[in-house]
Order: sequence, then structure tokens, then C-alpha cells
Amino acid sequence: MSTLAVESLPELTVSRFLSSWELDPAALAFVVLLGALYAAALVRLRGRGEHWPPARTLAFAAMGLGMIVFATMSALMVYSRVLFWPAAVQNIVLDLIAPLGLALGDPLALAGRALSDPARRRLDAVMASKVVRLLTFPFVSTVLVLASELSIYFTPYFQTALRDDGVRQLMHLQLLLTGCLFVLPMLTRQEMLPRWCTHPVRAVLVFLDGLFDSIPGIVVMLSGTLVAGHWYATHPRDWGPTLQRDQQIGGGLMLTIAELVGLPFLIAVFAEWWRAERAKTAELDARLDRELVTVPAAAAPTPATPVADPAPAAAPEMVRPWWETEGGEVAERVRRNTGRR
Repeated sequence: MSTLAVESLPELTVSRFLSSWELDPAALAFVVLLGALYAAALVRLRGRGEHWPPARTLAFAAMGLGMIVFATMSALMVYSRVLFWPAAVQNIVLDLIAPLGLALGDPLALAGRALSDPARRRLDAVMASKVVRLLTFPFVSTVLVLASELSIYFTPYFQTALRDDGVRQLMHLQLLLTGCLFVLPMLTRQEMLPRWCTHPVRAVLVFLDGLFDSIPGIVVMLSGTLVAGHWYATHPRDWGPTLQRDQQIGGGLMLTIAELVGLPFLIAVFAEWWRAERAKTAELDARLDRELVTVPAAAAPTPATPVADPAPAAAPEMVRPWWETEGGEVAERVRRNTGRR
């Protein structure tokens, strides 16, 4: 967008916010590529007669890809060069909301099921590599997200991105990737996390991450230094809030969105926890059923050998099944099951 076009933008109203769009070829190509890869994996699964949850596809398309389009081509993009708050919302959408949508679509699990065995092994090797495990280590990824946001607003990075499209594309990609580094492992890939990072620990980490995500918004809202103040001062407008008020609005929206995103993220972690526990219970029940079918040979009656003149003998000692004599959760569950039968 040229300088003249920036300065001639009309006042932002609700109707203009809904109707103002600007094509971003690089962002569009990125979205089309991700969508095509996801769709190709779905087609391959369905060709083999396998099922994939429609809710995951919807989350990936609407909340993931849809939010990338909204952030990079809607009024947030159009007005980001004359107002700070649309740029702030644009960045927080790419950093928090879009990664959550992509993770809920579980693209790594979909790729693992759709790829051939050699390609799947290569993907698993990359995901389990030391570099990926370091970048996705919970505390490292949280710090990367926080450092990414603060470096954008309190260095010349953001102002450079306002005047250079290439730097802007790099900034958007950085926000999306750093957000995915934390969200993807928490919701999808257990092998990318340390063993101690169980589902209860993940829930705590997600709660703490929500607190950290609010820091950039608070700092921006309370800062006495204008973010990209020189750019916005040299692109004046005769409508809207003052520069200082505009920054306060932007910081407040960053804080609000960060807190709102934290709740569905936490709900998603609890949902994954519930599914994992249900799968473990089903696996244990199946193993117990197999145990009940295979009765120990010692518990089966043995036919007596006939003798010419049997002599009186003591009654044979009955051999009790292992689940009646041993303790533990498994034996207890077998006893309950046999009692019902």
C-alpha cells in the first residue's frame, strides 16, 4: 500500500471493518499450501476407508487457516499502517489463536497416518530430534513466545515491518511458528515433551502460559514510549484516537484476547486428558477380558487314574486361581468381573 493510500484511508467504522479487505499473495499462498496438504492427507485416509474426526478438520480450516486469512487480509491489515490497535490484534491472532486452531486439527497425527512407512519414520525422527525437543521444551517455548512479542514492539522491528512488506511477512511467520512451538506439543505430540510432562502438568503449564501471554499487552498498554511512534506520527489522520490512546487500546485488546484464548486452550488440554484416560481404561478392560478367557492350567480339574483297590485318601487340595490369591488393581478388577459372571 502506497503512502498516499495509507493517508487517504477513511475513518474506521464497523461497516468498513467488515468490508475492508486487502489481498496478501504470500499469506494466501501459505494458506493454500497448508490446506492442500491437509486435504491430500484426508483423501488418502478416506481412500483406505479410515475415519478422521470432522471436528478436527473444521478446527484446522476455520480457526487455523481462517484466522491466518483474517489477520493478514482483513481490515486488520488494511488499517494496521494508520492505527496501532489493528496491528496489535493482527499479531496476537497469529501468535495465539491461529496456532491453537492448527493444533486442534492435529496435522502431525494426520500426516503420520497418511504417509508411507519410510516417510512416517522420517517425520517421527524429526519430531523426536534434539533441536525440536529443545525448541518445544515447555519453558523454552514459553520464553520464545514472550521474547518474540516484546522484541517486535520494543525494537525497530515493528516499525521496519510497517514500511517493508518482506519484513512484515517474516514477522507474521515468526509469530505463527513461535505460537505453534508451545501449542502443538501440548495438544498433540507427547514424544516432543519430557516424560514428566503428563496431562495434569500440561494443564498447569497452559494456565501459567496464559499469565505470561498477558505480559506484552500489559507492557504495551502502560508504556510511556510510543510503539512505532515515528511511523504513526508521519502518517497522520484527522479521525480516531490519539497516538497514546491508540496504543492503550491496542495493549488492552492484546491482554483481553490473551486471557480469552487461555480458557479454550485449557479446555482442550482437559479434553485430551480425558480421551487419553478413556483409551487406557479400554485397553486395560481388553487385557482383563483376555486374562479371563485363558484359565491357568493348574486351575483345571485333572482326571484321576483308576486303581484296582483304591484306598481311602485325603481330599485333594483345591488350587485357587491367581486372581483370588493375589492383590493389586488388576486382580481386584478380575474378581469383580468374575463375580458379575
